[in-house]
Amino acid sequence: MSQSWQFWALLSAAFAALTAVFAKVGVAQINSDFATLIRTVIILFVLAGIVAATGQWQKPSEIPGRTWLFLALSGLATGASWLAYFRALKLGDAARVAPIDKLSIVMVAIFGVLFLGEKLNLINWLGVAFIAAGALLLAVF
Repeated sequence: MSQSWQFWALLSAAFAALTAVFAKVGVAQINSDFATLIRTVIILFVLAGIVAATGQWQKPSEIPGRTWLFLALSGLATGASWLAYFRALKLGDAARVAPIDKLSIVMVAIFGVLFLGEKLNLINWLGVAFIAAGALLLAVF
């Protein structure tokens, strides 16, 4: 089961849900950008420990330039996403912020088709539409 992408995706969703709840409480009495910094530092130390403990360290010089570029872009996008997410949590209800954040699912489907050449069938697009509609229903009404 731990080799299944579905298992890890569900675990990711569970942790993302906890992130919203914990972050909403965490930003209550401090600036949202500073809260994001604290979260990021903790993530850095935890991941460094995991990489070191499991022997997954790789020499940076052996990583291809294209990989560095896209990981850097991903890191910048992640940082921007976290800053925006924490600011939204500071200003709004977690139960309304999180569904809007999950519109990223819809955007990933569209970007995957446009930029990665992925294919979605009619049922997949129907699912994407339901996710968009559900997110908007939760957040707006």
